[in-house]
Amino acid sequence: MPVRKAIIPAAGMGTRFLPASKAVPKEMVTIVDRPVIQYAVEELVRAGVTDICIVDSAGKEALGDHFRCNAELERLLEKKDKTRLLEELRQLSSLAEISFVAQNEPLGLGHAVWVAREYAGGDPVVVLLPDEIIDPAENLVGEMIRTFDTASVSVVAVDQVPHASIGSYGAIEPEDPKADTTAVRSLVEKPHPDNAPSDLALIGRYVLDPSIFGILESLPPGAGGEIQLTDALAVLAGRGRLLARRFRGRRWDAGTKQGYLEATVSLALDHPELGTSFRNYLRQAGVAQ
Repeated sequence: MPVRKAIIPAAGMGTRFLPASKAVPKEMVTIVDRPVIQYAVEELVRAGVTDICIVDSAGKEALGDHFRCNAELERLLEKKDKTRLLEELRQLSSLAEISFVAQNEPLGLGHAVWVAREYAGGDPVVVLLPDEIIDPAENLVGEMIRTFDTASVSVVAVDQVPHASIGSYGAIEPEDPKADTTAVRSLVEKPHPDNAPSDLALIGRYVLDPSIFGILESLPPGAGGEIQLTDALAVLAGRGRLLARRFRGRRWDAGTKQGYLEATVSLALDHPELGTSFRNYLRQAGVAQ
């Protein structure tokens, strides 16, 4: 079955980004000139996936507002002859077909995916975690979909992280640690570095066959008393139905303050309009070459 649908879990409270996320959804925090959630949607669109379900929670109405047409604002821009901004807003509201489903209880990432089961409707889906920003020049999800199409098994994206940091991620036990694509033997959610099966960490990109929803439905709570997506992936790995695709490009964890700052600087330097002037500013300030 072709992969045409995607789920973006966005129901979390964003505690790692407080106090900025106290009144503003963390997915609406801006990096350069667009919010985190827009980077996620644009990444899916680059991969050819334009049917998207965002899993949200109470207080996150701004996510829907961002992608909806705002006729009053468009009329104002048209009146002021701000043609470029008007076109950008119109493109934003037509990027993808976006629907929403609520996760009413914070029961974990696996549960957030499961509540979108009716949206999936028995089809394979991409699951994309918006906190992880992938270099917009890359098409990791597109590569993963092609792997899924060829192998007909679920695919996860991994990246090698410093050994001391592996406890912040789900870690895989790969069949071939050096291969770009390898079978996954097992997974562990946030292992102690001394017990981690490898330094290859899950980075929030998954292409999943429909069996994942049945696994999640019968899965007992795992780490933190939550339904962990990693535990469901471990079931797929035990069945020999999981591959890992290694990512070797740039990515940033924008859910942390350090990652947010790194993403902002990097993407500002890459920006077609702002890059040159921002680089000159950094040079004048003595913080860039």
